[in-house]
Amino acid sequence: MKRQTTNKRRRHSAEFKTKVVLAALREDKTQSQLASEYGVHPLQIAQWKRVAVESLPEVFGLQRSRTAAEQEELERQLYERIGRLETELTWLKKKLGPWS
Repeated sequence: MKRQTTNKRRRHSAEFKTKVVLAALREDKTQSQLASEYGVHPLQIAQWKRVAVESLPEVFGLQRSRTAAEQEELERQLYERIGRLETELTWLKKKLGPWS
């Protein structure tokens, strides 16, 4: 009888990957040592590390973009409010006419 093997891929959480990549970036242990410690292949660690390092500029760039987008939204809201207040002021001046 033939033995069936299931090659089910393990899925690692983002937290686990982050922990492994941070350990790899510290460079106080070799990738082989980290691989045996965390139970993953050394090439997998190298791949996660490469992806993390390549993504760092985007992380910092997104933060600035998000801040700029938030600033634009705030300005839009303030200009909208100024417009409403000017409209109300004009309406009140017309209504009060001789009393103003």
